[in-house]
Amino acid sequence: MTLPIVAYGDPVLRKVGKDIQKEYPDLTDLVKNMWETMYNANGVGLAAPQIGRPIRLFLVDTTPFADDEELSAEEQEELNGFKKVFINAHMVEETGQNWAFNEGCLSIPDIREDVQRKDTITISYVDEDFKPHTETYGGLLARVIQHEYDHIEGILFTDKLSSLKKRLLKGRLANISKGKINVDYRMRFPNVKKTR
Repeated sequence: MTLPIVAYGDPVLRKVGKDIQKEYPDLTDLVKNMWETMYNANGVGLAAPQIGRPIRLFLVDTTPFADDEELSAEEQEELNGFKKVFINAHMVEETGQNWAFNEGCLSIPDIREDVQRKDTITISYVDEDFKPHTETYGGLLARVIQHEYDHIEGILFTDKLSSLKKRLLKGRLANISKGKINVDYRMRFPNVKKTR
């Protein structure tokens, strides 16, 4: 089932997600619905806060990036078919060089900006079977994971922009929260005036 994606301005996007237990209600269905929602919106990642759940759950499928001809064959191979569910994720460390990459977000449609992030991360999490993992990622994989991880920490990519960029985007962000935007996937807007 395709779920509505929560738009910029909704308080749930600012909540730090809570760890969940294996017995979390309908977890298998929730993950299945999140995959469907993400693919329907042509995303490469989706976090539970984006569908209104303040829990530490996100998923990533970087396969669409594998077609980027600017990447090395090794990078393309790494991204192709990388599909994972991260539950109760906690960042162990972010290291290496800062590098800029143009990011967007399903909760903030039609806005893309260059964001600086470290190029290597180590993250601990449990998978869908609640088996623990601690893994290190670099490059675009690290970036996509960092972006989704930020969502479960109540952080949006726009928070990482300069104060000037934020001021320039203020009106567009306000319009998104009011639903004054055209999107081709279901969204829930926090500041839409309800009519009787």
